[in-house]
Amino acid sequence: MRVALFITCLADQFYAEAGVAAVRLLRALGVEVDFPEGQTCCGQPAFNAGYWDEARPLARRTLEVFREAEYVVLPSGSCASMVRNHYPELLPGSREALELAEKTYELSQFLVRVLGVEKLGEGLKGRKVAYHHGCHALRELGVKEEPLLLLKNAGAELLPWEAAEECCGFGGLFSVKLPEVSLAMAERKGETLPEAEVLTSTDAGCLLHLSGVLARKGKGLRVAPLATLLWEAYAG
Repeated sequence: MRVALFITCLADQFYAEAGVAAVRLLRALGVEVDFPEGQTCCGQPAFNAGYWDEARPLARRTLEVFREAEYVVLPSGSCASMVRNHYPELLPGSREALELAEKTYELSQFLVRVLGVEKLGEGLKGRKVAYHHGCHALRELGVKEEPLLLLKNAGAELLPWEAAEECCGFGGLFSVKLPEVSLAMAERKGETLPEAEVLTSTDAGCLLHLSGVLARKGKGLRVAPLATLLWEAYAG
């Protein structure tokens, strides 16, 4: 099986370790991983802002770069959702957009649904973990149980969190256009966060937003992408 890694902009710039972890994990599971160097932004910021004409060249570029991939895997629920759910909408009538949508997966979704992997190892044994359900992964991709299953089976103690499925307030441009509302939503997440050792999620944008709020409040827990923890689960 051959997989092409779509690193995404935020992972590339802020959480490069998530891309490295995803490659290491997939290769350890017997998957050949390619990294097409011509990849750029998926176009989600422009799409969400209503600039669909500006988003289309980015989408077409992505179609071209990943045309030959057997599967496309991303350490990001939001970008995976953009490709799976919105490329066919952005490029109506495009057979290539439909084909790419069908073979694109968020990492934990790919591990469980395609590879059939439910246990990676016990490298997270005893670790107290808080999991944030990013909106795109949860509500658009339907990715809910996969990350929880992989974390639990690696020995992590998933702490109950009343706001686990609430939006963090990032929302890309939403946090810029409505900063007061965005901050209030993030503070609600921080105020209800249990006493965890690490906070994780599929989405780098959510983690960046929440880590900023937590740092300002003096909460020193570790914030790490899901891909990073899954590699730690495997590698011990």
